[in-house]
Amino acid sequence: MSPLSNVYLCTYNSLHAIGWAIALSRILSSFVTTKSVNGAYASAGELICLLQTAAFLEVVHGAIGLVPSGVVNPLMQWGGRTHFLLAVVQELPSIFITFVAWSLSEVIRYSHYTLSCMGSCPYWINYLRYTAFIVLYPIGMAPGEMWLMYQALPFIKKRHLHEHLFNGLPFSYYNSLMVLLLGYPFLWLKLYLHMFKQRRSKLGKQHEKKKL
Repeated sequence: MSPLSNVYLCTYNSLHAIGWAIALSRILSSFVTTKSVNGAYASAGELICLLQTAAFLEVVHGAIGLVPSGVVNPLMQWGGRTHFLLAVVQELPSIFITFVAWSLSEVIRYSHYTLSCMGSCPYWINYLRYTAFIVLYPIGMAPGEMWLMYQALPFIKKRHLHEHLFNGLPFSYYNSLMVLLLGYPFLWLKLYLHMFKQRRSKLGKQHEKKKL
């Protein structure tokens, strides 16, 4: 990797790490102040939408070979999260659960990427990067993303939400969301198993180095 590319990736990842840390602090601050989980979107929703929009660059990074992630997995994660944000129609506990899980996982992930670009990533950060997802991903998916989309169905049907995007199509946004909910666990499982594969690869190499 060229020095310029490395500087770009270091800057990109560090900005995202800071951004997600700020989002997490806003969510937790709102929770402590109001003693309620219903202020997560109001406190950090706009920032998280901005960070998630900017994260499309990771699909581009994989497409042009800047990073070895490829296109499919980053695109699936970006698409799933972006759709979740589109489905947010009211403050619900599932938003708080999802935003906290996202923020924790992204602070860890982007910190790991930043320190790796700098060539000084400690083992415990690497271990956390490839271990924390085991708990955080299921929490973000089941009681978070899927539950919110399910809760949003009556509101979407009543208000004909995003109907204009489906003009001329034989199905509505409501119908597509129903289909997505049925297939969501299988798409999520693909990403989850991919992370376990990465975990074996990354932590296994470090374990071998320690033996040597």
